[in-house]
Amino acid sequence: MEIIITAIIVTGVIGLISAAMITIATKLMFVKVDPRVEKLMSILPGANCGACGFSGCEGYANALAKGEVAANLCPPGGNDTYEKINELLGLDAGEGLVSKTAIIHCMGDTDTMKSKMIYNGISTCFAAKQLYGGQGSCSFGCLGFGDCVKICPSHAICITKDIAHVDIRRCSGCEVCLKVCPTGVISVEKMPVHVAILCRNTEKGAIVKDKCGRGCISCMKCVRECHAGAIAVNESLAVIDYTKCDGCGHCAEICIKKCIVAY
Repeated sequence: MEIIITAIIVTGVIGLISAAMITIATKLMFVKVDPRVEKLMSILPGANCGACGFSGCEGYANALAKGEVAANLCPPGGNDTYEKINELLGLDAGEGLVSKTAIIHCMGDTDTMKSKMIYNGISTCFAAKQLYGGQGSCSFGCLGFGDCVKICPSHAICITKDIAHVDIRRCSGCEVCLKVCPTGVISVEKMPVHVAILCRNTEKGAIVKDKCGRGCISCMKCVRECHAGAIAVNESLAVIDYTKCDGCGHCAEICIKKCIVAY
């Protein structure tokens, strides 16, 4: 009986000591949390896309509360989120959120791109690129397995005829798709985007023509007829300087291969 009582007393003392140690440790190690962080988390979209430069919305919220970053770093949230953050933190509106959109620079779908083989491997762009560079004859184009579709937080990308397409009305410009595209066929541009050259092949025109019916053949026609001087040919590929482009759309109208499109 005495042994049982002794065991109970010892256990109780150990419990009391442990509780006291936990209480002291809790007070000593307590980290004060800014109450604004929770409110910021409720404002942010919760996409955890990383476009703000942080691994997730919580990291961005903490940095905002500390005044370490600007309030316009959340493309998925849009201007509505930007304005709510400013209101909560008492910041000036500033220049606002810069609208962006992703662009898939490829038109090599099943109707226009020649196929070099049939692929039956892992259905991801990353795997296909590592193994053989894609089933299409052009190694610069979209591989069409939809790695970008799976990761897009705005559901703005779809696959049609084995090629990715972006709905610029839904795209937030978060740049997540850039991180998973193994061919670098995606770019993110500031809105408004009036025209875009949907090709990334830098091979000579004759080679491009043999591989894809919609590829840029560097014919220079768009360069000669652009009155704004916004188009140039670099490495056999036409590129647009959006700081000069006035959005007239003439280049899209006269493009021989129709690889320039107007939005």
